[in-house]
Amino acid sequence: MDILHTLSALRDRLAQEPTVALVPTMGHLHDGHIDLVRRVQPRATCVVASIFVNPLQFGPQEDFSRYPRSLAEDCARLEQVGCSVVFAPSENEMYPEPQSVTVDPSPLQNELEGAFRPGHFRGVATVVLKLFHMVQPQVAIFGKKDYQQTLILRTMVRQLALPVTLLAAETVRAPDGLALSSRNSYLSPAERERAPELYRALEAVAEALKQGKTPQESLERSPLDPTCWSTDYMVVRRARDLSEPTPEDRSLVVLGAARLGRTRLIDNLEVSR
Repeated sequence: MDILHTLSALRDRLAQEPTVALVPTMGHLHDGHIDLVRRVQPRATCVVASIFVNPLQFGPQEDFSRYPRSLAEDCARLEQVGCSVVFAPSENEMYPEPQSVTVDPSPLQNELEGAFRPGHFRGVATVVLKLFHMVQPQVAIFGKKDYQQTLILRTMVRQLALPVTLLAAETVRAPDGLALSSRNSYLSPAERERAPELYRALEAVAEALKQGKTPQESLERSPLDPTCWSTDYMVVRRARDLSEPTPEDRSLVVLGAARLGRTRLIDNLEVSR
């Protein structure tokens, strides 16, 4: 496995590869990231995992400076699973000058996650588009835990006619249901015990929807304990575009974001009714 830090080295390495797949990450890898690599390996002769903590997608009061970084351990895990290339650029390599040209995604960027993290999806779309140009993959894969992000990136790929197929992989969970996330490392032992309550709340809403309850009735079934959780949102939306569902819609998604202590967790669950 090659570990590369510059764009010139990356392009030299990939020049002769017939097909390339990209797994974009911010590092501090968990089993969900490794699952993405495994899933995309049959689709390309070369799998590139990028590791870059992107400052453009963090707000002024967010956790950019303390976001966990573990490059050596990440590379060891990726080599073990058969990844071909790790692209781990510095901030100066990724942004050699202030990034004044950015991607303004679809209006969905301002809802849900975007309402609580203004500018977040602009930063995500900008760095992903830049990685697409750097790596020039035929295939890229993302996890469904970031459901809204995946829809926004699909729209970007479609409307900008980018020559890349975007795949979405199911969320990988711990045995107790907690969606794997690099930020789970922030949780104290006591918080880690409570953290699966978010997934269980989504399950309760999903079950009510399957029983024929309306979204409003379903959401009343499972509030998180406000003495432990600070809920940013828990909503039911249409799966294909995250618009408000109609009674005729059959493919839905329940999305939630809440803080447990200092840690903000997000999750979602798709529902067919």
